[in-house]
Amino acid sequence: MSPTANWSYPTAVRFGAGRISEIAEACLASGISKPLLVTDRGLAGMEITAKTLDLVEAAGLGRALYAEVDPNPSDTNLEAALKVYREGGYDGVIAFGGGSGLDLAKTLAFMAGQTRPVWDFEDIGDWWTRADPAGIHPIVAVPTTAGTGSEVGRATVLTNTASHEKKIIFHPKMLPSIVICDPELTVGMPKHITAGTGLDAFAHCVEAYSSPHYHPMSQGIALEGMRLVKEYLPRAYADGTDIEARAEMMSAAAMGATAFQKGLGAIHSLSHPIGAHHHTHHGTTNAVFMPVVLKFNADAIRGRFDRAAAYLGIAGGFDGFCDFVDDFNDSLGIPKTLSALGVENPDLDVLTADALKDPSCGGNPVKMTAENTRPLYEAVL
Repeated sequence: MSPTANWSYPTAVRFGAGRISEIAEACLASGISKPLLVTDRGLAGMEITAKTLDLVEAAGLGRALYAEVDPNPSDTNLEAALKVYREGGYDGVIAFGGGSGLDLAKTLAFMAGQTRPVWDFEDIGDWWTRADPAGIHPIVAVPTTAGTGSEVGRATVLTNTASHEKKIIFHPKMLPSIVICDPELTVGMPKHITAGTGLDAFAHCVEAYSSPHYHPMSQGIALEGMRLVKEYLPRAYADGTDIEARAEMMSAAAMGATAFQKGLGAIHSLSHPIGAHHHTHHGTTNAVFMPVVLKFNADAIRGRFDRAAAYLGIAGGFDGFCDFVDDFNDSLGIPKTLSALGVENPDLDVLTADALKDPSCGGNPVKMTAENTRPLYEAVL
């Protein structure tokens, strides 16, 4: 069975199979009377998207879809979406999909009433205070994958097409007002997306747990998130209709995004430039980097992963955990190299420089430098 619950964090989450039926009521409760549903191209023609639009239309809220979203959403996507949104007179966004759709939709709602360029709100210092809070439109989030956890996040990732860098845009009001987590929407995910998104959630938990910053609540959430992925991702991968496994993976995704308030690290700082330059799937790219980053951080994290391994039922402490990750990736069809992901002729100097500029590297337990970061790329070529 799929668990059913309501909780607040500090957004309101409606969790359980079939709860997409509440989409129109959620829009109205969020102050949205004319929503634009934003998703990616792959979801645009799917039955779950049509059903959601039907529900919204039946409630008298119109029927509007924007789906020109790249797998790694960019400022170009944002500009085009803003034009549609403003010309259509919409007053809120339904963020529908995986990380790309959710991130673009959230950024669109954030920018709807702003007059400054989006890069003025990059997650640097207090740049978020430059935004006009009154210009941020309401968001109802509906995840259709179980990985990024963007539905419970206050930030998005956007690619700068001029510099080919992934940037993090942050504002507390970017947090959706209501989230509908309906595991039935994830049943149709193909195996490779189930694996890649699930391992994205796992990477969030692993990196949050590894981060040296102090946040004991996030530490506990990360540990339990790892357990859920370990137990339920193989089931969801083997049988996409296993609704209990799908539900538990949705929980793990939200937990990973909650946990990484404590920080991310080298996995993400290495992965972001690869996605920006070579357009690889984010979660799968994270999974490729995870084994080498665990070994890179070994001296700093060995003790805590000895404890995590015991909790997770993995023999051999930290070393056993590393062996588990290798086997886990293999069992889910994750390639071992970037070339197997389609990365050709990477410019390691540019990638290294971009990784060191990525804000995620500040949460890594071992300080990242040009001298020790480039070899991490070389190890997975």
